Amino acid sequence: MRTDISKIISDAAYQTYERRLLHRVKQGAVPKHVAVIMDGNRRFARELGLGNAADGHDRGRDKLEELLEWCLEVGVRILTVYAFSTENLARPTDEVRYLMRLFAENFRKVGDDKRVHEHRIRVSVFGNRDLLPTEVRSAIDYAEARTKDYDAYRFNLAVAYGGREEILNAIRDVVRDARDGKVAPEQIDEKFFSRRLYTADLPDPDLVLRTSGEERISNFLLWQLAYSELYFVEVYWPGFRKIDFLRALRSYQLRQRRYGA
Repeated sequence: MRTDISKIISDAAYQTYERRLLHRVKQGAVPKHVAVIMDGNRRFARELGLGNAADGHDRGRDKLEELLEWCLEVGVRILTVYAFSTENLARPTDEVRYLMRLFAENFRKVGDDKRVHEHRIRVSVFGNRDLLPTEVRSAIDYAEARTKDYDAYRFNLAVAYGGREEILNAIRDVVRDARDGKVAPEQIDEKFFSRRLYTADLPDPDLVLRTSGEERISNFLLWQLAYSELYFVEVYWPGFRKIDFLRALRSYQLRQRRYGA
């Protein structure tokens, strides 16, 4: 009985704190573009004694749906998530196959999601699609085609993505144009180069957060993160809570206030 009362008090205190933090965040300058490195699915599954890595990935997928809701609630207009890196292809074959099935299923699901259409969320996927199975590429095409005319929000997923590869591809494009006489060296500046990246039509992220306690960006948006605020949280991605998200936004707001003082 005493344990039940303690839990009720604790839950009530948590909910009160979350509401207050949400109010403060909404009163401040919310970052327009938030990028997330979703890390820790496998470790989450292992530490909780779940069956295997697939269970962690399932929980991670559910958490991403929650994150999208939180962004809509506070007014974050652009969400970019690191879903699968080129390095992840080296993981055990069974795990990669499961992830590919999950991607194929969920891109179809996103294309039909009522929230996506109600809020006019444009879905975009970037990375080396040649590395993905046909069913995943087809599902990506489906989600992108169904949302291509939306402009209220942007939801971007980096799949089979590597930041260095993205930069190298952009350099190759510039070199080819220079070789063909389409561009002169003096025309090449930051804006010119940025237009050759996957994120050509997007502003750079204002805030980048990473879960799992790791403090590195792991080959994610290397060019675009030059001036982004970084936030690291010591919780695995499936365990990431709304209060963790609000704290990240609040930290961003306090940094901006300090810089502008």
